[in-house]
Amino acid sequence: MRYDLEFRKRAAADLASLDHAIADRILQKLDRMRDDLVGDVKRLRNFSPDYRLRVGDYRVLFAVNFHKIIVYRVVHRREAY
Repeated sequence: MRYDLEFRKRAAADLASLDHAIADRILQKLDRMRDDLVGDVKRLRNFSPDYRLRVGDYRVLFAVNFHKIIVYRVVHRREAY
């Protein structure tokens, strides 16, 4: 199943504020994840959004809605939870 990616405004701003190399790495992981939610993906308990993707020291917080991955935040691990 192929998912569409949607970035919230805050997630786009988070990505823009990161170093170019780190942002590229995160985007590559997100592109690979579109095919079947592969990678270091974990479902979160008692937290919204429902999932996180780990990319080094950064966490991509997202939710899955039918055929769409909605990215809410891209933050350093110390700020994620």
